[in-house]
Amino acid sequence: MDMPVIVPRACGLDVHKKTVQACVHILDKRGQGSEALQTFGTTTRQLLALRDWLMSLQVTHVAMESTGVYWKPLWHLLAGDLQCLLVNAQHIKHVPGRKTDVTDSQWIAQLLQHGLLRSSFVPDPPPQQWRDLTRLRTPLVAKASQAANRIQKVLEDANIKLASVASDPLGVSGRAMLHAMIDGQQDPVVLASYAKGRLRSKNEELKEALLGRVTEHHRFLLQVLLDDLAATEQLIERVEQRIEEAMAPFAPQIQLLDQIPGVDLHVAHVILAEVGPDMSRFPSAAHLCSWAAMSPGNHESAGKRQSGKTRKANRWLRAALVQAGWAASHTKNTYLASLYARLVGRRGKKRALIACGHSILNSVYYMLRDNVPYADLGSDHYERTHGQRLARMLVARLEAQGYTVTLERHAA
Repeated sequence: MDMPVIVPRACGLDVHKKTVQACVHILDKRGQGSEALQTFGTTTRQLLALRDWLMSLQVTHVAMESTGVYWKPLWHLLAGDLQCLLVNAQHIKHVPGRKTDVTDSQWIAQLLQHGLLRSSFVPDPPPQQWRDLTRLRTPLVAKASQAANRIQKVLEDANIKLASVASDPLGVSGRAMLHAMIDGQQDPVVLASYAKGRLRSKNEELKEALLGRVTEHHRFLLQVLLDDLAATEQLIERVEQRIEEAMAPFAPQIQLLDQIPGVDLHVAHVILAEVGPDMSRFPSAAHLCSWAAMSPGNHESAGKRQSGKTRKANRWLRAALVQAGWAASHTKNTYLASLYARLVGRRGKKRALIACGHSILNSVYYMLRDNVPYADLGSDHYERTHGQRLARMLVARLEAQGYTVTLERHAA
C-alpha cells in the first residue's frame, strides 16, 4: 500500500560546505509524479539562484539536515519564502550501501513529501543572536577558569600557599601580591602588606603562606598567565555587556527567571537564549522538557523498562540547568533543595541534578507563558502531597530492622 502524499511539491537538500544537492518531488493534479535534480554552489549568488529555481517550480516545503553551520545561510535565504524544516540527521538515516549526495537529497524529499519528517526547533533571529553571544561567553569563562587553575599550579610549584589563607587568591589583594612577586619581591612581610579588607586580620598566616621559592621561571609563567587571564576577563566583560544590550527588551522576563533558586543572571540569559521567550512553540511543559532532553528516556522491550537514560540534546541549556540545580540544592527551605536531598541518596548526584533541572525548566515554561512570578512549593511539599507513601516507606524501613510498627493518626 502506497503512503499518502502530504506535500505535493517538496524539496530535499543535501547541504555541504561547497555544494548543495537539491531534489524536487512534484505530484500534479492528475496524480503523476516527477522529479527534478540540480546542484548549486554555496555562495550567496548560487543560493539565490537555488531559491529562484525552487520558486519557479512552485515548491512549498524544503527540508535539510542540520549539517554543522552550513545550513544557516540556506535557512536565512529560504525561510522567508518557503516552509523550511531542519531535521536531525540521525532521524533520517538512509539504507546502508546506497549513500550518495543525490540519493540523500532524494530520500529527504521523499520523506518530506509523505509527511514523515519532524522539524527541529529553530528560534527567531533575535534569540539566534542571543545564542551566539551566550555560547561565546561560556568557553571564555572556562578559559578564565583554566588560566586561574594554572596560576594556582605555578604557586604550588613555588610553595606559595596563598590559596590556603585567602578565599579568593586572585582577588584584589592576591593579584597585588602576585604582581609584586613578578617584580622580584620575595619578602613575605612586604608581600603580606598588600592585603586589603578582612584579609589583613590573617597577617601572620599570610607571612607563613607567602614564604616560598619563587624563581625567574615562576615569575615568567605568572606574568604570562596573569596577562592571559586579564585579557580573557576583558573579553568576558565585553560579551556580557553586549548580551545585556541585546536582551534589554526582555528584561522583565529575565527578572522573573532570576527569582528561581539557583538561577542567576547568566543562567537566565542562557535559558532565554536557548528556549526563546515565546512558549507557544511548545504545547506543554512536558514537550519543552522532552525537547531539552531533561526528561527520563523511554526504552521498553517485552514489557520491561530497560533504561531511563536521557537523550543527548542541547548541551548549552542542559549545562545551565544542571548548574542551576546544583546551586539550588545548596539553598535552604526550598522545594528544589528538598527534591535534591530526597533523590540523591537512592538515585545519585547526577540523576538528582537532572531532576532539579527538569523542575526548573517546568517553572520556566509556566513563568514565561503566563508572565507570573516564581512560587516556591516549599521544602515540605512532598510530605504534604505524598504523606501515605512516605509513611509506608518509613514503616518498611523500621520493619526491615526487626520492629513491629503500629500507626495511629492523631485527631485533628
